[in-house]
Amino acid sequence: MFIANSQNSRPTARLRSACLLGVLALVACTRDPGRAQAGATTTDEHEEVRQRLARAPGATWEAVRETGVTREYELVAAPARVQLLDGRMLDVWAYDGQVPGPTLRADVGDRLRVRLVNRLPQATSIHWHGLRLDNTMDGVPGVTQPPVEPGGSFTYEFVLRDAGTFWFHPHIRGSEQVERGLHAALIVGDGPQAPALREEVWVLDDWRLAEDGQIDPRFVTRHDLAHDGRWGQLITVNGATATTLALRPGERVRLRLLNVSNGRVFRPRFGAVKAEVIAFDGRPTSRPLPVDVLELAPGNRADVELSVPETMSDQQLAVEDTFRRRRLPLATIDVRGPAETAKASTSAATLPDPDWSAATGLPADQSFRLNARRGGSYGVEWTLNDQVMSHAHHGRSSVQHEPRYTLKDGRFTKLQFVNESARLHPMHIHGQFFRVLARNGVPVEEHHWRDTVLVGPHEIVDIGLVPRDAGLWTLHCHIQEHHDSGMMTLVRVE
Repeated sequence: MFIANSQNSRPTARLRSACLLGVLALVACTRDPGRAQAGATTTDEHEEVRQRLARAPGATWEAVRETGVTREYELVAAPARVQLLDGRMLDVWAYDGQVPGPTLRADVGDRLRVRLVNRLPQATSIHWHGLRLDNTMDGVPGVTQPPVEPGGSFTYEFVLRDAGTFWFHPHIRGSEQVERGLHAALIVGDGPQAPALREEVWVLDDWRLAEDGQIDPRFVTRHDLAHDGRWGQLITVNGATATTLALRPGERVRLRLLNVSNGRVFRPRFGAVKAEVIAFDGRPTSRPLPVDVLELAPGNRADVELSVPETMSDQQLAVEDTFRRRRLPLATIDVRGPAETAKASTSAATLPDPDWSAATGLPADQSFRLNARRGGSYGVEWTLNDQVMSHAHHGRSSVQHEPRYTLKDGRFTKLQFVNESARLHPMHIHGQFFRVLARNGVPVEEHHWRDTVLVGPHEIVDIGLVPRDAGLWTLHCHIQEHHDSGMMTLVRVE
């Protein structure tokens, strides 16, 4: 009888509780009649701020005018044996038998058509890092295209919308394929009327070698995953350890720097030669920036203008990496010969800084917590908001097909990266440029755009962007080992 009464009384108790909650809610609304509207008012105010930021001068760019020119290339990805590093023969995977691969060149507004032929023992693809392009050409197998199987081919074709320094690499098993040598630069010029200035391309990389002097075949190790990815013991510029840049007194040179390493961060310094950053991640800066702010995480690029004093001659200067306490040699600048003054008036292009100061008062539209956990095929998984994206190496492509996050085309969006780990994470968004708004809540002004931002240990980084290219885009850590163990997700722009 006691049990029966208890069972019958439960609906009555729930009903009484529901009625009580309803009364309390009614009382609360009666006491504060404006409270119900406060949330909606705040949301409306925030939306007005977002619309204003999206319309700020410099927040977006005009559509490019097509030139009608088509640049066609064929790239063959295959094993090769080439002379690299300090002159030794090295077994690599290469585009057209060279590491770095051939530098592709075109002008903004040109159509680029590239046929990839795969002669590797693995499936592969080409991702065009930093480019705004048709989403179907983004080169992410399982997301935007099927993998290019051994013996197969795929043709990429798109219009180049932005001038600048970009690069391309596989988006399958990047921890191995990029490390073995599959990477190269893509230089998009401003057109035939652009001011002429001598330029050089430096591809920065590091190599982990085994005892036999060949590339260490152990990829995605527990050590790499527990740290900042794979760091090699040998640093190269354009595949060599003894690069020398010959300059004349008074000469100015545009040096295009590109970091293709799996995990290493570079902080290059140029000695007594004047060095200013004039572009970052492919986009011009708003004004020349001092080189002491320059830091290149994996995937980052920077255009640095070097100016040699006319009074300097017959000198050799060391170019060094200063990211860690121990300075490491990168290259040598050799100044000698007659003075150069003919191109002294050439100036670099600039982009205006949009006024996004009001963004500091906006809540983040989406936060991404960066961390790791035990598990997965490697024993360690790197996560975004406690989730991993499986890449199914046996299936050779990513297996997540539905986006977890949505961004609105043309709407100012604030994203936040919250690094809960003690490791570095260069976070990269495909198909979009963004600006850093704040670090650890402190507003910053970098005066340049990015497609990749380095998030330090336990650091919080806020970024702002106005998405303009619809499609399914990936967001991931560009440390290849972190990416391959799951630190990647999908974002839809619609």
